[in-house]
Amino acid sequence: MTDTKFNEFVEIVKRLRKECPWDSEQTNDSIKAATIEEAYEVVDAIDSKDYSELRKELGDLLLHVVFHTVIAEDSSHFTINEVIDSIQEKLIRRHPHVFGNIKVSGSAEVKKNWEEIKLSEGRKALLDGVPSLLPALQRAHRLQEKVAKVGFDWETKEDVWKKVIEEIEEMHRSEKEESHEELEIEIGDVFFAMVNYSRYLGVNPENALRKTNKKFIDRFGYIEEKITKTGRKLSDSTLKEMDKYWEESKKIY
Repeated sequence: MTDTKFNEFVEIVKRLRKECPWDSEQTNDSIKAATIEEAYEVVDAIDSKDYSELRKELGDLLLHVVFHTVIAEDSSHFTINEVIDSIQEKLIRRHPHVFGNIKVSGSAEVKKNWEEIKLSEGRKALLDGVPSLLPALQRAHRLQEKVAKVGFDWETKEDVWKKVIEEIEEMHRSEKEESHEELEIEIGDVFFAMVNYSRYLGVNPENALRKTNKKFIDRFGYIEEKITKTGRKLSDSTLKEMDKYWEESKKIY
């Protein structure tokens, strides 16, 4: 994309901000949920390997980046050039092995240096940069990734798996207690341990669960389609019948 093309796009957004009643009423706060939604739509397109859709969704996400900036500029907070300057400076500063004289042995060292540089930039704590509004599964993964980069990690895969088993056993024991809060904590520990094991295997748990969710939706959709084709509702079916269609769906999805 040329500078001229980008500048034309920014001017279009600025005009909409001035002349469109809806756009002129928006704030950074009012559109933040839509920004999150657009980011997830980008991920959906990536998962579907639909590059035509990905092109469109990236455009929508770019619109939000520019729109947020134009809104901020209206209140003299910052400009689009300052946004670009900021990210350019950050990329150069955090890649001394590319733009400086630092030598690295591989991506693991790059990640370690990245976290150390972030701390040197004024972060008070290593985990400060993990957004609190991330989905819990993804946030657990990011927390574990960050501490692992500075050496706080299990030594072997077997140790991680032992921790998973330990947490499952503790959850089972807590089922016998009357405290719902305690059970909730123990179930959370099981999830956290499984996220850690997934990370150790090189699997992003958020991606893995998202794929499983889609698979479940597709398979249950097959059941629903088969039953409704007979003129009945799902509630009119039996578990045995649904199980039959479920097994059939596994051959397709």
